[in-house]
Amino acid sequence: MRTFFKFLLLTVVATGFVASAIYWWFNKQTEQIPVSAALLETWFEKDARRPDFVASDRQDCANSNPLNNAYFGALHVHTAVSSDAYGFGVSNLPDDFYQFARGAEIELRLQNETGPVPGLRLDRPLDFAAVTDHAENMGEQALCLDPSFAGSNGLICKVLRGEWTLPVDPSMDGIVRMLALIGLQRGRPKVLCGENGDLCLQRATEMWQRNQQAAERWYDRSANCEFTTFVGYEYTLAIQGANLHRNVIFKNGTVPPTPISARDVKQPELLWAWLDNYCRDSGTGCDALSIPHNGNWSSGRMFFPYTLRDIPRKEQIEHARLRANYERLVETMQVKGDSECRNGLNSVIGGTDELCNFEKLRAPEEAFEDCGDEQGSGGMRLAGCLSQYSYSRYALAAGLEEEQQLGVNPFKFGLIAATDSHNATGGAVAENKYLGATGSDRSIARRASKPFEVPGGIAKGSPVQYNPGGIAGVYAAQNTREDLFAAMQRRETFGTSGPRIQPRFFGGWALNEQLCEQDNMLEIAYSKGVPMGSDLPAVSGAGKVPSFLISASKDPVDGATPLQALQVVKTWSDAKGHTHQAVYDVAGDRSNGASVDTSTCERHGPGFTRLCAVWQDPEFNPDISAAYYARVVENPSCRWLAYDCINSPAEQRPATCEDPLYRKTIQERAWTSPIWYSAGGDANLN
Repeated sequence: MRTFFKFLLLTVVATGFVASAIYWWFNKQTEQIPVSAALLETWFEKDARRPDFVASDRQDCANSNPLNNAYFGALHVHTAVSSDAYGFGVSNLPDDFYQFARGAEIELRLQNETGPVPGLRLDRPLDFAAVTDHAENMGEQALCLDPSFAGSNGLICKVLRGEWTLPVDPSMDGIVRMLALIGLQRGRPKVLCGENGDLCLQRATEMWQRNQQAAERWYDRSANCEFTTFVGYEYTLAIQGANLHRNVIFKNGTVPPTPISARDVKQPELLWAWLDNYCRDSGTGCDALSIPHNGNWSSGRMFFPYTLRDIPRKEQIEHARLRANYERLVETMQVKGDSECRNGLNSVIGGTDELCNFEKLRAPEEAFEDCGDEQGSGGMRLAGCLSQYSYSRYALAAGLEEEQQLGVNPFKFGLIAATDSHNATGGAVAENKYLGATGSDRSIARRASKPFEVPGGIAKGSPVQYNPGGIAGVYAAQNTREDLFAAMQRRETFGTSGPRIQPRFFGGWALNEQLCEQDNMLEIAYSKGVPMGSDLPAVSGAGKVPSFLISASKDPVDGATPLQALQVVKTWSDAKGHTHQAVYDVAGDRSNGASVDTSTCERHGPGFTRLCAVWQDPEFNPDISAAYYARVVENPSCRWLAYDCINSPAEQRPATCEDPLYRKTIQERAWTSPIWYSAGGDANLN
């Protein structure tokens, strides 16, 4: 008996020792270096510069247009340089994407994959693009993939590379790999980055330079002006499971030496201050825009008013002004859903807008709690309350109220759309060619699978609710960095859910009712009014009512779906601070009976090639400031799921094909940037 107890005691001691050793090893592998003032000063407090490989001149464009051309592009694209894309197996790099954007076929080959793989080609090349890989983990991943680096044999790197797996369903492998680095957001892993983080930041600087070199290689500086690239990256901040991501797009090749990440500064305001200090105010010609995306995931944090924050008034004004300087655009739609508006919010007055049910990750029928004037949490997990401050429409109204109280409108932004492709296929927006957005959803079975829970409540996957994303539209005289960036700064932009619809939106006090019939419509509109993204000029005299010119042409490609209607959306805040909305049909016919047969994707019913109207607000009140934007809607057509169901043999057809909860039709659309009316006649003209 003594021998047995001695054996038992030794077993317990040994087990405890092994457990302690494993615990010590795990902590050593995941030990993080906190961000310090010294680290920030060493790596990020340096003025922007133009590298030697960036050319200093370009030829004049041969097709400059003083009335502005519509250019289409992708300003939110990830490649295998992003740790989440790499974790899902993606192998394509920035040069692969730029080649794809120019019209070449791209292979969606996963890491270490042999044999035939799916290929994808755009119907039409893009006019402009930017690779926006995550700044977070840029250096860490590069070290993990460097076999000559001793730290690459550690736990984190082996999980990232897929060499070590956890006891989860194989379908979760990509998510586990993705989270290997993303989960370490408090600081940098010491086992990779060294005692002070320098190893990771040095590699991040090298990867950032490669991003710049790729953009420079593909920028067409000839008189053809066929393709413009921008240097950019994503600042990927999340707070309490709520999304606060931004894409940073630089005006030209003069950029900071190292991109600052959400791991380094944990407030968007600090990002903008950094851009102010080391880009715009550096005297080097550097400038940038910060473009937020997926407000629908933000639990009300993306557009939460500064006047509701528990900070001094002076700080409220400073933050609002800083934001107004950099956040000139918002990405209102992409693969992870639409962020324009949401039905069912108690805090929004104005009735139901049925088109707000468009591409929602959380089903329109879902019962939810309204966050009210509080910030929620869990938005990225599709959990928690929903808030008006998650959606661009209501942010526009909140901005008007902020301007009344602070003297500056922090939410005075134009609209664009994007894909957020994580397989280097930005701009691949065709419903009938959708091959997923992450690499792991190349197969029909995977991307058409029902929503699933990631163990531990980390996330909720919803690939069947995802979509191909949208595309950014810019009106500029010519396709150059300077012209496109200037157009983005003045907000003469629009977004579409995919089709290359060309909307125009002007406002003014002297726009003729017959303007749509005049051959020189655009010339008159620019001379007598202001385009999308602008303020209506002040006007004297009682009884004045502004007029708005709204026009749109359908996508010119053969077989494109006809237009159904033009709408004007108005939003404002009343004297009590309540948010209001109104939607007006101004041209076309929302009741035209158009439909689509989802078993064949054959469309039926009448539609329009072009629509145009000059419209006045029937409820215009000169004492109430308001924001107006146009929405263009196509006839119904097949959503990607319908095409996948048609193309699947009956015995392999996903269950979602027979489930009415999952949409098989879509009404593609375009959104213009707003035009603002200021009741005081002293509009902020920034």
